[in-house]
Amino acid sequence: MKNAGEKAKGLSKEEVAAMKDYLKEKNSKANGEEAVLAAIAKMEEPDRSMAKQIHAIVKATAPELSPKTWYGMPAYAKGEKVICFFQNAGKFKARYSTLGFSDKANLDEGSMWPVTFAIKRLSPAEEARIAALVKRAIG
Repeated sequence: MKNAGEKAKGLSKEEVAAMKDYLKEKNSKANGEEAVLAAIAKMEEPDRSMAKQIHAIVKATAPELSPKTWYGMPAYAKGEKVICFFQNAGKFKARYSTLGFSDKANLDEGSMWPVTFAIKRLSPAEEARIAALVKRAIG
């Protein structure tokens, strides 16, 4: 039996923290918008600026999606189903942030298609692509 402070086999400490965030979210009555803005505020730069831009893009492109946190990350849902989310590079000590889409997103292209996109910085071209992906994802 493991002690409370030991790392779970197969999961990094960052993954364990994300699971704990998820459990807190499930039991929280917090406002989704406030939770997303709080999650973004905790990020280091340049992740924070990218998350703010993506938040603005999603809200403008798909106002029917509700902001919420998902494993501690900013996410956007249709009803209870997460459609897309932003994972900052700092969360898992990655070399880039990602914009991901769940299986509820309507991005299908034949038998194989991308659902996660690496982001190192946002220019107007990436912002336009994100808006188009979000619009397509909600169908």
